[in-house]
Amino acid sequence: MNKTLSLSVIAAVVIGLSGCASSAAPTQAASPEASSTPYGTAISAQPLLDKAETTILGQPLVYPTELPAQLSSSIITIPPGVETGLHKHDAPMYAYVLEGTLTVTYDGGVIKTYKPGDALIEAVGTPHNGVNAGTTPVKVLVVNVGAESVANTVPLP
Repeated sequence: MNKTLSLSVIAAVVIGLSGCASSAAPTQAASPEASSTPYGTAISAQPLLDKAETTILGQPLVYPTELPAQLSSSIITIPPGVETGLHKHDAPMYAYVLEGTLTVTYDGGVIKTYKPGDALIEAVGTPHNGVNAGTTPVKVLVVNVGAESVANTVPLP
C-alpha cells in the first residue's frame, strides 16, 4: 500500500462512512457533481474539503512515512458542558462536524469555533482543547490518517 494517501481518497471514505452528501461549509462552497453509472443511477458527490494542503492553523500537511500507513475513523460525541482535555495529534486528522458547536482553543491562544457542516484538517503537534459549551451533544466524524505505532490522539497533562 502506498504510504501517501491523497485527500480525495479520504473524502471518498468520509462520504462513504457518513452515508450522505452533506452541505459543505460556507467557506468550501461546491456544487454536487453528478455522473451516471452503467445501471443508469445518478450518483452525486459534494466535496466537503477540496485539496487541502495545510491544517486549520496553516501547517503544511505531511504524512508519516517511516511506518506503514493506517487509516481509522470514528464519530466522536461530546456531551454538553464536556471538554476533550488538552491533547495533540501526531498525524493528520480530517474532521467533519455533524451536530452541535465545538469551540477549540489552540496553544498560543488561537480560538476556533466549528459548527455543523464545517470540514477541517486538524492541527498536528499543537496542543488544544475542545469544549462543548452548548446544550446539545457535539458529534464529529473523525478520520485519522496515521501510521502504525503512531497514536491518533495524545493526551497532555
